[in-house]
Amino acid sequence: MADGNATLEPAGGAERAPLADEPFEPEVLDSTVVFGGRVWDVRHETFRYRDGELARDFVDHTGAVAVLAIDDADRVLLIRQYRHPIRHREWELPAGLLDAEGEAPLETAKRELAEEVDLVAAEWALLADFVVSPGGSNEVIRVYLARGVSAAPATFERTGEEADLVTRWVPLDDVVEAVRAGRVQNAILVIAALTASLERQRDWAGLRDAGETWSRHPRLR
Repeated sequence: MADGNATLEPAGGAERAPLADEPFEPEVLDSTVVFGGRVWDVRHETFRYRDGELARDFVDHTGAVAVLAIDDADRVLLIRQYRHPIRHREWELPAGLLDAEGEAPLETAKRELAEEVDLVAAEWALLADFVVSPGGSNEVIRVYLARGVSAAPATFERTGEEADLVTRWVPLDDVVEAVRAGRVQNAILVIAALTASLERQRDWAGLRDAGETWSRHPRLR
């Protein structure tokens, strides 16, 4: 049932402009960190919206990058890592937080690929951008496509949940099938695998530049 308070876009609106989210910056009246965490914080903000004021609590996140590395046989490099909140060792992509001061997102991706799976890549492209849970977090993720992969000149010691990290090269079609069947559910992997499958159908033509400005990142825009 339609919401009686919703505003219907004028007829023909979809034809006038490409579908795109709309930036909007309300007046923020107060912004306070109510919980300071090891990786991210919880922030309480009040802001003006329409004719009144609203208050919201949300996870204030650094943002992160991930890498879908694919070889000449269309195999994707996956890692299996324990994630305590969901009590699973799940299959995912090499990824990392944007927590190094002044480091560009692409450089973070390159560093994470080397540190997590001991690889470097000759070709980089932007595969996908997305917001994780916009109703309760400002976390944004950027996924890069890495091709022309080879062994990194150095290897890295891994600790914590990464100490028993497992890697596997998996055909892209098999990853997509695992997503379709619900056997893997990591959001980054799901979005990246489906996007990569679509881009491969288009012969990888039209991929976005790896250095594209990240306008949706709350700190980089």
